[in-house]
Amino acid sequence: MLFYDCSTAPNPRRARMYIAEKGLQIETREISIAKGEQSGNAFKAVNPNATLPVLVTDEGVALTENLGIAAYLEARFPEPPLMGRTPDEKGLVLMWNSIVEQQGGLPIAETLRNTHPAFAERAIPGPVNYAQIPELGQRGAARVEHFFDLLETRLAESPYIACAEFTLADITAYVFVDFARVIKARIPQRNSATLAWFEKIGARPSAQL
Repeated sequence: MLFYDCSTAPNPRRARMYIAEKGLQIETREISIAKGEQSGNAFKAVNPNATLPVLVTDEGVALTENLGIAAYLEARFPEPPLMGRTPDEKGLVLMWNSIVEQQGGLPIAETLRNTHPAFAERAIPGPVNYAQIPELGQRGAARVEHFFDLLETRLAESPYIACAEFTLADITAYVFVDFARVIKARIPQRNSATLAWFEKIGARPSAQL
């Protein structure tokens, strides 16, 4: 296998944490988004959509989305399970992973990419350039506040995001909550359950990568 990573971006970090939680050592190539290497011909030969992460399997299949990478690794290396054991848990993990992506990851990205000068013509990742829409940045910031409240409600009733055990959904949520610092958004001090969960996940070795 071959893993294409970017040490500064949130989505590759999600895959990196998943790989670490599985205890795997996979050959890695660093692609610098800051230098625009994802848009170069060499990398676009691997992923024409010019996005990271990418996992190339031993069979030569290029998996270009976090959920695809996780599903592949879970099927090939089922222990420890990170996508649930029972049918209910499997459903909850994918449900909460989707909720976190839509309600957390997307508004954080909207805020950053529609407000930061570095993304003036790169408001959406991929091979096509899109101009910023400032209103999306404003809306995104408001949605991030709601996301923190959503997490607090959930974590007040569950030790982890999806179920009683650490899963893919926790990786996704942790990475996005941590990355929210780039838009100067942090967990409110009143959200004690979320703060305790964030500290717990942050103490895992995979979170140091």
